[in-house]
Amino acid sequence: MRLIDDERNAIDLRTTPVHLGLGSRAASVEGFAWDPEVLQAYSAAVAADGAEGRLVTIFDGDGPGDHWERHPAGDELVVCLSGSVTVTRDMDGVPDRVTLRPGEATVNPAGTWHAVDMAGPASILTITAGLGTDHRPRTGTRPDERVGTPGTPAP
Repeated sequence: MRLIDDERNAIDLRTTPVHLGLGSRAASVEGFAWDPEVLQAYSAAVAADGAEGRLVTIFDGDGPGDHWERHPAGDELVVCLSGSVTVTRDMDGVPDRVTLRPGEATVNPAGTWHAVDMAGPASILTITAGLGTDHRPRTGTRPDERVGTPGTPAP
């Protein structure tokens, strides 16, 4: 995994996210993967950006999400690019759902547990404050505070 600050070619955000950092800097993240070692290397490479750093990526999917997540360092923007997507947030134990169609977006507030479900094939673009992100397996309608792997940055 390495950051490329001077990328001049087209970037496929599905395979190569872009990191937005301090000083209005944008760097493609070559060799990125949702693997603990790569995520750790990414976190180390962008540590100087702290809570202001953002990861921009596109996800394609079909069906319910398999995990809950939260981003304590900042808000996350979720934009539906195609299909239909439902974002469920856990608001003090009460599920809050918003359904997005192409071109629509929602903001997951900092620290709020959320999950994404795609109704059929769909794509989303996310802009995420990844620092300190937590994940929990999605075993029910709410995140379980006692299960999971804290501190893994992702959308």
